[in-house]
Order: sequence, then C-alpha cells, then structure tokens
Amino acid sequence: APSSAPEEVGRHRSLAERVWVTYGREVFDITDFVELHPGGKSKVLLAAGGALEPFWAMYAVHSQAHVLEILQAYKVGELSPEEQSQATQGDPYSGDPPRHPALQVNSLKPFNAEPPAELLTENYLTPNQLFFKRNHLPVPAVDAASYRLQVEGPGGRVLALSLPELKRRFPKHEVTVTLQCAGNRRSEMSRVRQVKGLEWGVAAISTARWGGVRLRDVLAHAGYREEEGEAGEQHVCFEGLDKDLSGVAYGASIPYRTAMGRGADVLLAYEMNGEELPRDHGYPLRVVVPGVVGARNVKWLGRVSVSPEESPSHWQQNDYKGFSPAVDWDTVDFTTAPAIQELPVQSAITDPAPGATVPPGELTVKGYAWSGGGRGVVRVDVSLDGGRTWRVAELTGEEQQPGRAWAWRLWQLTAPVPPGATELDIVCKAVDASYNVQPDTVEPIWNLRGVLSNAWHRVTVTLAED
Repeated sequence: APSSAPEEVGRHRSLAERVWVTYGREVFDITDFVELHPGGKSKVLLAAGGALEPFWAMYAVHSQAHVLEILQAYKVGELSPEEQSQATQGDPYSGDPPRHPALQVNSLKPFNAEPPAELLTENYLTPNQLFFKRNHLPVPAVDAASYRLQVEGPGGRVLALSLPELKRRFPKHEVTVTLQCAGNRRSEMSRVRQVKGLEWGVAAISTARWGGVRLRDVLAHAGYREEEGEAGEQHVCFEGLDKDLSGVAYGASIPYRTAMGRGADVLLAYEMNGEELPRDHGYPLRVVVPGVVGARNVKWLGRVSVSPEESPSHWQQNDYKGFSPAVDWDTVDFTTAPAIQELPVQSAITDPAPGATVPPGELTVKGYAWSGGGRGVVRVDVSLDGGRTWRVAELTGEEQQPGRAWAWRLWQLTAPVPPGATELDIVCKAVDASYNVQPDTVEPIWNLRGVLSNAWHRVTVTLAED
C-alpha cells in the first residue's frame, strides 16, 4: 500500500473531500460507509481526517472482529513511521495533557473546548474525555505523593493535608453536579453585538458524579463552626496550583454559608465519574460547588482560607460579573456589580443541529435544562413555530431533593411536523422550581463580557421534501 502522510489524511474531512480515517498505522477511505454507519452519519464524521481510536474507546461495540473486517474493505494506505518532534521548549503549555479530538476547541493556549452538542445529551453523565474544558492557565503537573492541601484555620494556623489523609480522615461523599461556564452560549450574544470572551456554543456545560470529602467537614476539623458565617459577611477563598508566568495563581471564593450551611454539598473532589480526577479537571483535588458558576469550582486546589473579604483574585474582582446592556468597556466599573455565584435557569437544544434537514412527518427534539442554586427544573416547553404554540417535553435524569437539585435534566419531545411547513423555528425554554423562566430574546440581557446568556434557545431546520 502506498504511504500517506498525516497531513494528507487531515485534508479528507468531508464527503465533498472524501472521508479518511486512521486506525493504528492504516489509512481508510470510509466515504461510502458514512451513510451505512449504524451509529448515524454525524457520529462517524467526528473522526474524519483523524484517528478512530479515541471514538472507538468510548463505544465498546467497535472492539469486535467483524467491525475490523468491515473497515479493512476501505483501506487505502499506511502511515510511514515518522518523527513528529515539536519545538516545545519554553512553551508553558507543552506539559498539558492530551485531549479528545471530538472536542470543539475555542482556544488552544490556555485550552478551552466543548463537546459537539449532539454528543452532550447522549449520556446523563458526561464522559470525562468529553466534559467541557475551561482552563485559564497552563495545566500544572502535580506530584500526588508530595501534594499537600493547605487549610488555614482560625488564628492563622495552617493544616497541611495529604490526599491519603483526606481520604482516611473524612467520610467520602458523592454527588451528581452539573458545571456550567459563565460564558456558555456567549456566541449568541456576539451575534447581537461583539463581546470579549471565548465563543462558546451551547455545550460549555457538563455533568459528572463527583466523589470526595465535604468542604464543611474539613473546615470544621480546622476549627470553624457553621454559625460563624450566618451573617454572610465571611467568604471561603480558594487558590489553585495553576499559575501565570509571573507566579500569580488562579483564585476564587464563595460565601461562607454556601460552604458551611446545613446540608452543604460543596466537595473537595478527587474522583470524577468513578475515576481518578483527570489532569484537565483538577488532579489531584478540586472544589466542586453545586449550583454555582464554574469559575468558583477551583481546580488543582492548593489552599483554602476563610476571610471577611472575597478572594482578591482578578477572576473574582474584575471578571465573571454581569452588567447592563448600557455599560461598555469605557464606562465599566467592576466594583459596582456582585460576583456571579448561582446561575440563572438555562436550557438548550442539542438535536437537531442548526441548519439540519429533517424528514417530514414526525420530529424528535432533544436538549438539556438546568438552574442554579439547587432549584430543580420543573418544566421544559418546546415550540416548533418560533414560540406561537408550545408543547411540554418529557424530562429524564436523576431525581434530586428540592433545594439540592444540583444536576441537569435531559429532555425530549417527539411531535408531528406542521403540514406544509418547509422550515421550522424550534425554540425551548425551561422553568425552575421558583418559576423563574428564560427571557425570550438576547438583546435585553446582552453584556460586555457575554456572560449569563440564557435566552430562549432557537434552532432553525429545513424540512426534506417527501
């Protein structure tokens, strides 16, 4: 078989350019198989121009002899073993971990990426490799053996706790929590007026079953009491081990009552979906603050302290705050707005994709819905005609306690397509347990940082002809 360079494989990413993939060193032209793929065309196209292994690892069905036999029929060549040395010397990001190729990258350095929307709602718990990645700085290389969490107690006394000590000394607690970036769906705000920030689509949100120890247990061990924070004047501050080139660490804080209140589920997590915490998600230890914006869920946790003031970190003081549409970069004063903590009610359509062609007759629409502060989602309304008429979607997912509904609900609606329609304007909106509902348009909630984007989500599709 002739030799094929990886660059040549990468050029074959679409049906128009033909679809090539690799498995091991072998190269395959699977263009004619795409329509036959049992998992659907969109799934197999995610691997176009690259390796099959990361995708097959997610779906065990592929590790069968007959699948390899089918693939062999499409072989067109082999990769020559070639050195791919990259000049990484002096690059602070050269030690970052490998990532799944299905992720849609919004920035490489620091790494920020979201899964394809159609994969997001395939599982109630997001596979670790596909969980959205939000890094502000290079991923630190932390040696678990020498790792110590610094916990500052009353009077400035500092406890240094190793990972084995944390696991031995405090009971393990598991909780299913959805994390959402403040900038989720920012790209919709940019279409109204340009904003500063990464152009996130609808998938800067993911859900995992986290395992670890309760922050309140650790703070109680350090000498803090629940009632000390009742007035709300105190804050629990977190500092990460990820640092910029000048040595400044990522930091954030949450109100004391969020950490120490009765039934508080804030975790110092060392497990994610039953596995050791991956490096991109904070190995060996991270904070998981249920119901609160992702920015406060500090990864690679180095230090915890209690303070009368919020964290002095840039990301607490001069970012992740909401403003009026009237405020621009010439007039903004970050001291005038509170730091985002609990996020507003949110939902989005993940299937069908925008611009898709759908068959006439009956249509199935899928998506997710979530609200901050432990407020469960009680209803998702879906419209096929731009919001003139509505239907109620079916909700699935973990039933969680009122006030502690930390995880999303997935939803689905199957409905007849209006006869004679050539295009559908599909809309969804969620309602939470406090009867908060999403605003209908983006314009009134537009803000210069493009955060808190939670207007009705709209997807336009075309109907295939009979």
